Amino acid sequence: MTIHDELENFYTERCDEASRLGSSVKGRLELARVRELLGRYLPEPPARVADIGGGPGVHAQWLQSDGYDVELLDPVLRHVAEASAAGINAVLGDARKLPWEDEEFDATFLAGPMYHLVDAADRRTALREAVRVTKYGGFVAVVAINRTANLIGATVANELIERREVVADILRDGFSAGNDRLAQATYHTVAQLRSELIGAGLRAVSIHGLTGPGGWLTVMIDSHYKGLALPDSLREPDPLETALECARLADRHPEMVQASGLLFGVGQRD
Repeated sequence: MTIHDELENFYTERCDEASRLGSSVKGRLELARVRELLGRYLPEPPARVADIGGGPGVHAQWLQSDGYDVELLDPVLRHVAEASAAGINAVLGDARKLPWEDEEFDATFLAGPMYHLVDAADRRTALREAVRVTKYGGFVAVVAINRTANLIGATVANELIERREVVADILRDGFSAGNDRLAQATYHTVAQLRSELIGAGLRAVSIHGLTGPGGWLTVMIDSHYKGLALPDSLREPDPLETALECARLADRHPEMVQASGLLFGVGQRD
């Protein structure tokens, strides 16, 4: 099965990506933080933004509503159809061979390609393609999964004993063939992500903790309550606001990046 076949099957049969970022506290935290962090680096609208591996267009929709000229590319037919239905200019394609001209965009954003492309050579190709279509001085931003995320997440959810082998594989290799929670995926260390961005020719590279240490509060809630009524201690204050404030505070201290389940990397094209 090719990577495209595996992604098509996973996102068609098992995962509704269109609702993922709005149906859980963890998803809402991820959405809010992507919006915050991208906002630090994007030029003013109506700048042109490429959303590479943009799924059904959850991020493209808010970018477009903020006045940006967005083009989305994704390898999953369902996602492209959903994004198009939402009024987004979307095309079926591969992050490793973008259909756009050199320097066509003011900024580019890659989420899925950084973890679904498990071969380092494929990620290098995708990053170089993103750099190619970005104007000089423009930013390339990516999302990656921290290699420690499965260890901490499985522990918080009290699933580590049953998932121990998968977690151990990921910690050792950054990949596990036995991981059934996500279609073919790789997991980065902070140093590895920084190296890949610099190797693609980006300068002034920064790595942020996307969900921050507070992300584990949202994992705990989603894992143990799953739609049940939360006790008063977990309703006031709003746990999403607690997690957001934690991520913002941690962002001031680079050493705290290691405590985040998701990583946000960004660099500028020379």
